[in-house]
This record gives sequence, structure tokens and C-alpha cells, in this order.
Amino acid sequence: MAGEVRGNIEIHDDVLAEMAGFAALECYGIVGMASPSLRDGVAQLLSREKLRKGVAVRSQGDSVKIDLYVVIEHGANLTQVSHNLADRVRYDLQTIAGVAVDDVDVHVQGVRVRK
Repeated sequence: MAGEVRGNIEIHDDVLAEMAGFAALECYGIVGMASPSLRDGVAQLLSREKLRKGVAVRSQGDSVKIDLYVVIEHGANLTQVSHNLADRVRYDLQTIAGVAVDDVDVHVQGVRVRK
């Protein structure tokens, strides 16, 4: 069945957000995803069912820009964890979904001790 396949494949932004959220949880130093808005200056940790709410996906033509809102483990190097996270999300979206990723911006919403 090798040959030319006609048609288009469209991946909804919510699917990309879910993939990015799961990739983030697998990264060292990430406690969880957070809500983009701070409530009384405190980051709200999201459950596994709401991971995509901690990810903003902006489509720009054939590529996307990703904003990740995370809570990082206390004592972890914020810069290194953020770089590793951005690289992991970019790699997963490009290899698994075949989507070109322009930017991955990491927003550290809080620091917590892992339970």
C-alpha cells in the first residue's frame, strides 16, 4: 500500500496542548501544570485531566507557538529545567505529531516541594 496518499491531516490545538502537557509531566523537576492566571498570587496546580489548560497553543500558518505554565520542584535549577522542558515538548510535537514548532515559552508559575 505504499504510494501517494491524498488529503490533509489536521490536528486540533487541544490535542497538541494535551501532548505538550504529558511531555511536561515526564520532565525532571516539573511538579505539574499550572493555570495561566494566578489566584491571589498563588499558582493553582492542575489535575491530569486538565493538563491542556496549562498550555496555550497558537497556530501560525504551518507552525505553532507553545506557552507552558508550570510548577517546578523546589531545589531544581529553574533555568535548566525550563530549557529541558522546552526541548522535550518541541521534540515530541515535531516527531510524534509532525508539527513545526517555532517557539516554546516556559512560564514558571510556582515552586513546590514534590509530594
